[in-house]
Amino acid sequence: MAKPADTRTAGRKPVAKATRSAAETEKIRAALAARRDELRAEYDQTLSEITELQRDRLTDSAGDDQADTGTKTFEREQEISLANSIRERITQVERALERLDEGGYGWCERCGDPIPVERLAAFPSATLCVKCKQLEERR
Repeated sequence: MAKPADTRTAGRKPVAKATRSAAETEKIRAALAARRDELRAEYDQTLSEITELQRDRLTDSAGDDQADTGTKTFEREQEISLANSIRERITQVERALERLDEGGYGWCERCGDPIPVERLAAFPSATLCVKCKQLEERR
């Protein structure tokens, strides 16, 4: 489904995007790639732990009552939710790497303004400036 055109930027002149030096781009790329690799390792470790816990739960379920079964189900759902959260963060970092290759990294996807360096330092895979992110969160 296509997104409706943003009327706020329709009359606005395009902002000239400053170019980064090759060294700056490579520094950003290295930091993002390192973060992606950390998250992948964390994701793999989480999946390994989930598998091991599932195996333990299957062998240790004799005599469980409804409360035990409910607790195990709740814990399994929390573990899967954690793994999904990590996977989503990996996707965000991979998208940031794509945006870096395309020349759009550091620029708001909604309004086209630069994303403050402080925001990118705190959240390197940010795609929206602070103002647009606040508007999105209010919706």
